[in-house]
Amino acid sequence: MDKPWLSRYPSDVPETINPDQYPSLVEMFEQSVHKFADQPAFVNMGAVMTFRKLEERSRAFAAYLQNDLKLRKGDRVALMMPNLLQYPVALFGVLRAGLIAVNVNPLYTPRELEHQLNDSGAKAIVIVSNFASTLEQIVERTPVKHVVLTSLGQMLPGAKGTIVDFVVKYVKGMVPKYNLPGAISFKKALHKGRRMQYVKPFMTGDDIAFLQYTGGTTGVAKGAILTHRNMLANVMQAKGMYGSVLNEGRELVVTALPLYHVFALTVNCLLFVEMGGQNLLITNPRDIPGFIKELQKYPFTAITGVNTLFNALLNNEDFHELDFSRLSLSVGGGMAVQRAVAEQWKKSTNCLLLEGYGLTECSPLVAAYPYDLTEYNGSIGLPVPSTEIRIVDDEGNPVSNDETGELQVRGPQVMQGYWQRAEASKEVINEQGWLSTGDIVKFDDEGFLHIVDRKKDMILVSGFNVYPNEIEDVIALNDKVLEVAAIGEANEASGEIVKVFVVKKDSSLTKEEVIDHCREHLTGYKIPKRVEFRDDLPKTNVGKILRRVLREENDAKLTKTDEKTV
Repeated sequence: MDKPWLSRYPSDVPETINPDQYPSLVEMFEQSVHKFADQPAFVNMGAVMTFRKLEERSRAFAAYLQNDLKLRKGDRVALMMPNLLQYPVALFGVLRAGLIAVNVNPLYTPRELEHQLNDSGAKAIVIVSNFASTLEQIVERTPVKHVVLTSLGQMLPGAKGTIVDFVVKYVKGMVPKYNLPGAISFKKALHKGRRMQYVKPFMTGDDIAFLQYTGGTTGVAKGAILTHRNMLANVMQAKGMYGSVLNEGRELVVTALPLYHVFALTVNCLLFVEMGGQNLLITNPRDIPGFIKELQKYPFTAITGVNTLFNALLNNEDFHELDFSRLSLSVGGGMAVQRAVAEQWKKSTNCLLLEGYGLTECSPLVAAYPYDLTEYNGSIGLPVPSTEIRIVDDEGNPVSNDETGELQVRGPQVMQGYWQRAEASKEVINEQGWLSTGDIVKFDDEGFLHIVDRKKDMILVSGFNVYPNEIEDVIALNDKVLEVAAIGEANEASGEIVKVFVVKKDSSLTKEEVIDHCREHLTGYKIPKRVEFRDDLPKTNVGKILRRVLREENDAKLTKTDEKTV
C-alpha cells in the first residue's frame, strides 16, 4: 500500500525517526537531567521539583531498590498512585535500577488489583495510603513482598505536606483504615537510599521497561510488553509530529491525565522530560474549579486530555478568563474528540485541539493531527513517522486505499506481545509484525484516517477501556442472574456508558441489586449505568451471545426516542 498521508505532512515533520537515538530510557533521562539540571521538571500543589532534584531522588530510590529490597534486573515493581511528585521519582528510580514498571490504576477494586499483581509477578509496590486498605485485602495472595507507602502530602515542603495529609485523612476521611505490617514510607526509603551505592545496570533497547495493562482485543486485562526501544520510538514519533511547535527547555505542559495511563506517560512525562519541559501535575482533575485555580498560577504552553475533560473545562465560566496567549499545543487522546468540543476549544483558546489516536499495544501513539491543521476535520490524523499502516479485509488481505477495513499497524512502537500469553499475542500480531487494532478505518482524499467502527466490543468510558467480558463475569457471579451481556451506549458526557442486558434466574432480582453487586467488584467507570431485563438474549447457532445485535437494537431504540423528542 502506498502512503497517501506523506504528502500531507508539514515540511518539517520527518518521514522516519531514529528509535535508537538513546540506548535506553535511562540514557535519555540522564542526558536530560544533566542538560536541564536547574530547571523545573515537575510541579504539584505548588511544590517544584527541578531536574537535579529528580535525578538525586530517583537515584536514591534506585539504590534503595537494589540494595535494601535486593531487587534484580527484570523484577517487576507496581506503581499505584495519582499524579504526585512521588510518581516520577518512583518511575525513574524503577527504570534506573533496571526493573520493570507496572502501572496500576489507584481506583482498582481488590479483585482487579489482585489479578494485576499476580499476573505481573510484581515483587514490590509503591502505593498511596488512600488506597492501602485495598492492598491489605489481597496482598497475602500475591507475590508482593515489599510495600513502599506514601501519602498525598509527603513530598510537599514544610508544614504544607502535614496540613494536606491531616485534611485528607481526618477532615475529608479519604484514607480508610489499613494494616500493612512491614511497609516502609517512601520518604524513609529515599533517606536510606541516599546512603547506598547505586549501580547502573547494563541496558539495551530490547529490555522491558513497562508491563502496561490493557484488555487488548477481548477479556481480562493483559500486560502489554513495552520495551525501552518501544517507548523511545514513540517519544521520538510524538516529537516528530509536535516538535516544531515546542521549544526545548521552555515548555510547561498541563498533565491532568493520570501518568499511569500510557498516553500521559509517553506524551507528557517522557516527551517533556526529553525536551526539558515542565509538567504541571494535577492530582484531582475532577475538581474543575480547583483545577482552574491551578491553571491561573502558571503560564502553560501545552495541555493534553480526553474529550470529557476539555468539555468540562469549557463549561466552566472561569476557564474562559485564563490567559491562553502562550498555549501552542492542545492534544486530545484516549477517546474521540467531538466536533463541538474541538470547535469551542479553538474559539476559546485560539489553539486547535489536535486529536491523537493510539492504543496501549503501540506505546500508544499511531496517528495524530499535523500541527498546521487549521480546523477540526473529524479524522484521527496521519500516521506518525516510521509507522507503517495498512487496511485489511475480514480475511486479513490488504485492500486499496479507497476501501474500508481493519487497521493494522507495524512500527518500532508496537509491543513485543502480551506478558506470558503467547496465544493471545499471536491473535493480534502476525508473523510479519502487523498488529491488528480492531478498528475499522478508511482514508479520505487528503490521506487522513477516519475511524468508521470498532471491530472489537470494547466500551470507551471517558477515555478508559471497559471490556464486556469482565462486566459480564462479575454480574454472572450473582446467583439471581441467568445470562448477561454488556454493551456501550452513546453518552454526551463520557462518550459511552456501560449498559447490561440481564436474564433473571430469580424473578426478585432488581436493577438496583445488579448495580450494587457491581459496585463491590468494579471500578466506578465500569459500573453499568443502565440495566435492562430480558426474557432471552440473541445468540449464534453455537450459543454465543450476539452483542452486535443488542447494540443495533439499542441504537435503534435510542434513535426512535430522539425522533419522538424532536
